[in-house]
Amino acid sequence: MRYKLILEYDGSGLVGWQAQADGISVQSLIQDAIYKFCKEHTEVIACGRTDAGVHALGMVAHFDINKDEDANTVMRAVNFHLADAKVAVLSCDKVSDDFHARFSCQRRDYKYIILNRRAPAVLDKDRVWWVPRPLDIDAMRRAADDLIGNHDWTSFRAAECQAKSPIKTLDNVSIEITDYDLIIIRFSAKSFLHHQVRNMVGTLVEIGLGKPYDIKEVLAAKDRSAAGSTAPAYGLYFVSAEY
Repeated sequence: MRYKLILEYDGSGLVGWQAQADGISVQSLIQDAIYKFCKEHTEVIACGRTDAGVHALGMVAHFDINKDEDANTVMRAVNFHLADAKVAVLSCDKVSDDFHARFSCQRRDYKYIILNRRAPAVLDKDRVWWVPRPLDIDAMRRAADDLIGNHDWTSFRAAECQAKSPIKTLDNVSIEITDYDLIIIRFSAKSFLHHQVRNMVGTLVEIGLGKPYDIKEVLAAKDRSAAGSTAPAYGLYFVSAEY
């Protein structure tokens, strides 16, 4: 049976989604919980691989086991075995064998949260990027508009990115100011390159601080050094996926 999960997790202290030899990952935590439930080893496949420190509000994943159980039973059992972890299953459904969390996905949504005030983050430490200097939101929004569309994203791509092509389409970017000095930047696309969102955020923040980047020129340069710094992982959240 194939099961689809929607997951919430706090990435603080984890090495990211993918199982690794040198730390605790989201994937390994869930796979261990499934094994404790049904004594079956299985690979849990997510619609995206988040980096160390990145959080998720609605990460979609799937896995296969031989045991045919009610989906609610699976959700309760996996959550029981995740009780000491910063990971929770929000929903579980049986799906057909042709559903694939990664390859069936048509859109992925992320958001990045910035705390823009002089006082440092206390309650939201490790969940927002604290930027103490005032940001020019209008300048950031103008720059964000130039990011939308189909581009070669080499200037916003991590050196270790393994994607075959840097060509991607960014469907939407929005920047909103909320209560408590929070700035939320939202991104939507079918797929993203490694560190693309964090590199876009880092560049937008530098623009907001007065650095005269021209996004069109940055994109045309096809050179990572032409763009701004990489924003910290802990301000980034995987929000949702559409199928």
